[in-house]
Amino acid sequence: MREDRNTALRPDAQRNRERILEVALAELTRAADAPLSVIAKKAGVGQGTFYRNFPNREALVLEVYRYEMQQVADAAAQLLRTRTPDQALREWMDRLAQYAMAKAGLADALRKATSSYGSLAQLGHGPVTRAVTLLLKANEEAGTIRPGLTPDDFVLAIAGLWQIDPHSDWQPRATRLLDLVMDGLRAGASGSGRAGGG
Repeated sequence: MREDRNTALRPDAQRNRERILEVALAELTRAADAPLSVIAKKAGVGQGTFYRNFPNREALVLEVYRYEMQQVADAAAQLLRTRTPDQALREWMDRLAQYAMAKAGLADALRKATSSYGSLAQLGHGPVTRAVTLLLKANEEAGTIRPGLTPDDFVLAIAGLWQIDPHSDWQPRATRLLDLVMDGLRAGASGSGRAGGG
């Protein structure tokens, strides 16, 4: 796994890269097969600059996806700072649903770009797993969910989200599903708040 994307870039190069990702997110969300030349033009960068950052469609799509999943994951800690653990968990689930439905075009682009590589399960898995772990731990310590749940248990429980058609009236269905999952997580909770606040 290459780590060169974490290497420090000159400020102008970093701005170019961020602008490409921002435009690519919008274009790929709109159309999975958005031409790379259109993305480069709308980002205001030349072909050379574009391909130095992203040598092919797959590299661009994967980086957009990683970036977006990091944003979703970062929301967990932000919510825990301002909400009770169970409110933070439920709101984060709503954000995940919103992301899943709003980024259907990106998901299609991701499938096309990675079709020869098999499962997409590990993409973005690290940040999301860390976010889920953080939320489950906070809730377990507060006694608001049953103890012993793993991030994999949680991901399996919400897997139905990815079966909902994003072009339908998806919000009521997603809300019912996530309320059901939340009820299941609460079943068997101690309610005693072992962590004792601090």
